[in-house]
Amino acid sequence: MAGGALGRDALGLRMNDPARFHREAVARLRAEVTGPAIVAASGGIDSTVAALLAQEALGDRSHAVFVDTGLLRAGEVERVRSHFQASSLRWELASAGPRFLSALAEVSDPEEKRRRIGHTFVRLFEEQASQRGASVLIQGTIAPDWIESGGALRDTIKTHHNVGGIPADAKLRIVEPLRDLYKDEVRVLARELHVPEADRQPFPGPGLAVRVTGALTPERIEICRQANAVVESEVEEAVRQGTLARPWQYFAVLLSTPTVGVLGDNRVHGQAVSVRIVESIDAMSATAQVVPPELLRRIAERITRELSGRVTRVLYDITDKPPATIEWE
Repeated sequence: MAGGALGRDALGLRMNDPARFHREAVARLRAEVTGPAIVAASGGIDSTVAALLAQEALGDRSHAVFVDTGLLRAGEVERVRSHFQASSLRWELASAGPRFLSALAEVSDPEEKRRRIGHTFVRLFEEQASQRGASVLIQGTIAPDWIESGGALRDTIKTHHNVGGIPADAKLRIVEPLRDLYKDEVRVLARELHVPEADRQPFPGPGLAVRVTGALTPERIEICRQANAVVESEVEEAVRQGTLARPWQYFAVLLSTPTVGVLGDNRVHGQAVSVRIVESIDAMSATAQVVPPELLRRIAERITRELSGRVTRVLYDITDKPPATIEWE
């Protein structure tokens, strides 16, 4: 189904009855997958919904795997563990940080990053499948993923790791039960499945690899991780206090251009961080959110203090989508 307005209208009619979509999706999975299957479970809403549908349809033949890529946010493994437990999802952890960092060594081009991450995921899932006699990989791919990856006769905006990043010689058959849905529709379905925090912000599958512009190193990833944790904690506190409407997405990006700063009486050459806070409905378009200046000051002060000497400048990205994308890479 095409990803334009007609596609959205048709899907919207189906999602007016999420219970029906739920029943039909489970029935399709039972018909399409006759043996064991690996489920790519990132902890996000899309993959969690896909994993729960697969678990209901396939029972013990469904094997959800969460991969620690070494590119996750601070506390992400614990957050995902709690989320899956609350969702009653059975899952396993695969720790593969060194493997992903090795695949990304000295890579600066964002498209190449996404392709290599997609390849690495698939090779890892192929190994998991081999251990279980599986030939199917179930993913939480949704419409914006394949549309932006060049589907629906459009230009490639960015290669999503779970679409264009799949190698041509992949040994697994890909099954995508949410392929024609948009994020807001998946959230409706998540509430039907009683998934907790169905409206929490998205986190990209490539993780911090697409929030560290330019080449990746363990040090640069950790700087981005710490800066991102500051943004998340300050935004969430502002939401709790009622001084900010809950955004669609809020995060930090580490830029690739060093910037001069001052530490005490000394000149330092540190990093620059851009803060991104946006409003959206389905991620196909977004508006940079107007936020209280006091919030931005707190974020900048905390980042430069907690990363003293390493980050010397904090910027706020006020660009909508389009012309920008939500993520920088």
